[in-house]
Amino acid sequence: MNVRSPTAVAGANPWVVALTVTLATFMEVLDTSIANVALPHIAGSLAAGRSQSTWVLTSYLMANAIVLPLSGWFSHLIGRKRFYMICVALFTISSALCGMAHSLGELIFFRLLQGAGGGGLQPSEQGILVDTFPERQRGMAMAVYGVAVVVAPILGPTLGGWITDNYTWRWIFYINIPVGLVSLLLTSLVVRDPPYMVEERARSHGQIFRIDYIGLGLIALALGSLEVVYAKGQELDWFGSRFIVTFMALAALGLVGVVVWELRHPHPILNLRLLKDRTFMACGVLVYFVFAVLYGSTAMLPQMLQELFRYDATRAGLVMSPAAICTMATMPIVGFMLGHKSDARWLIVFGLACVAGASYWQAHLNLEASPYTIILPRCAQMIGVGFLFVPLNAAAYMYLPKNQTTNASGLFNLLRNEGGSFGIALGTTMIERRSQFHQFRLVENIHSANPRVSAALGALSGGAVDSVAGAADPTSKPAFAVLYRLIIEQARMMSYLDVLWLFAVFTALIVPLVFLMRRSVARDALVIH
Repeated sequence: MNVRSPTAVAGANPWVVALTVTLATFMEVLDTSIANVALPHIAGSLAAGRSQSTWVLTSYLMANAIVLPLSGWFSHLIGRKRFYMICVALFTISSALCGMAHSLGELIFFRLLQGAGGGGLQPSEQGILVDTFPERQRGMAMAVYGVAVVVAPILGPTLGGWITDNYTWRWIFYINIPVGLVSLLLTSLVVRDPPYMVEERARSHGQIFRIDYIGLGLIALALGSLEVVYAKGQELDWFGSRFIVTFMALAALGLVGVVVWELRHPHPILNLRLLKDRTFMACGVLVYFVFAVLYGSTAMLPQMLQELFRYDATRAGLVMSPAAICTMATMPIVGFMLGHKSDARWLIVFGLACVAGASYWQAHLNLEASPYTIILPRCAQMIGVGFLFVPLNAAAYMYLPKNQTTNASGLFNLLRNEGGSFGIALGTTMIERRSQFHQFRLVENIHSANPRVSAALGALSGGAVDSVAGAADPTSKPAFAVLYRLIIEQARMMSYLDVLWLFAVFTALIVPLVFLMRRSVARDALVIH
């Protein structure tokens, strides 16, 4: 079935358009996580400390967050196709420069450019897909987009670790170059701006264009400062650090300024008036918390497997990868259901139930868990994400004016990315703080006068440390050392479980937001070709 589309060149199949714009987006989302496991190698190669090297991640996220909400404004200014191609070109060139960097300063600067180029890709792609496909096929199109956005962060650490171990960290950036070149070529051939956007630009031709410098500055201040807080908060002890307090104040000042200024401006860079549509607002809040859970768990589970279960990066990736396959298999099914009269709201409720239930399931893991026991709840969780992502993206734009698609996409993707950053920061902080709490509680009764402790020390002396001189004595230092190590591992495991409990509660509490949405069934779902 070939559907004519105002965003595709005459004769081009819309699915070719979808795959074309998904290529670069997949690489861009992959780059949000692929560098994580390579940080020690980057730091060693460029003679930098581990703390300094984290700016390689933070700089990318800062630039990405700032450009995301500006995509609609730039698209209307220079045309969406042109803006998208500029972003792909900037992302590709800066990826090559990142791979050739000779110092940490150079790498951070090139990562800023890479993040700026990548920030415009996701909103532009969503706008292109919404304008390319009729509503009955939009769910399937969003499934293609969802594979890029949901699966890429899962594969990122595994792919990054494999490339770094077998080649060099520079190749995690070089692999973007051929994909970017292919994307540029195909985009120039099969994508064009929709008629309404061409007409709007024609009407504004010759008019004096006034740039909202104040809005632009406030957005950059708010989002840039917020990303610094998320990235450095736990490392610098949050509000115990003057650095974090300063950036938190700047973020709060910028966010308040953005809301006040943009709501009053006749031509805002960030159209917050779109949040008046209750369906779009509910979808935005839902996607914020859903991706907080998704990104938070995606960041912490490989870390838990390597730290407590002694998995290497490759094995941890293999345990995580079946979940990505489940998501890829689920999304087309959900897209098909949306195209055949299924109400997106009930699919979202089912997806939230799966994510909450799977998080609750994961919260009952222990240090004796087998790979199979870890894989099953993660697969259930990612099946739930498949039932969430596609309906949320399809329903969000259903009641908005067509000429606001790109603006809405920038705001929607901003909420999604900020939710992911919040989830990672929350998970990291809770793991560290709750580890200390549980360790303190576990050692309260650890002393030789406690008969259970004496029995445990005796067992350790006769088994785990029997080769150590003097280990036969239950009060010997080696026996206590082994017991203390076990306590630390148990405390650490309990902290991971606390985060999973919190994610389960988060997901359950946002279910009522679904019923703020209007009925979300594709209005041309009954049209059969």
